[in-house]
Amino acid sequence: MNDIFIDNNIAKNFATPIDPHYKELIQWINEFDKDLVEKEPEKLLDYAHLVVSQKLLVEYLNSSRDCSKPNAIPSIISRLQIQGRLQKKSKTEIEDFKNEFFTKRIEKSLLSNQEDHPHIVCVLISNRKLCLTYDDNLTADLKDFPGFTVRVEKRPESLNYK
Repeated sequence: MNDIFIDNNIAKNFATPIDPHYKELIQWINEFDKDLVEKEPEKLLDYAHLVVSQKLLVEYLNSSRDCSKPNAIPSIISRLQIQGRLQKKSKTEIEDFKNEFFTKRIEKSLLSNQEDHPHIVCVLISNRKLCLTYDDNLTADLKDFPGFTVRVEKRPESLNYK
């Protein structure tokens, strides 16, 4: 499955991207052949899937609420949900992971704020463990989380997402 976690600090700028690398990322996310997937349902896994939590969806919508452009993150979320390409991690999945892996020692070592901890879990329980974010503390926490190998980048061209 071609899944990816995109932090709100990147996704909030999707509506009017200037950078060709972000345009290419958005094109990859939007690419979908409904007819092919209807004929061959297993092909759904070949297309981009966005990893989210309820918390991240709220962040997305709060930062782009009034934007109705086709590439704005609320529009992308709507399309992906209809197409079955939104990988929403449940509160239970996130809490179960935190209970198992967020020891007191690990929690004390985390640099990111408490609100980003569900984001850490979403990336760690995703299939490919790929993340785009500008947040240096979130990046450090993901890269240093024991027992997991995560790829975190600030720029899409640095992340082998295709």
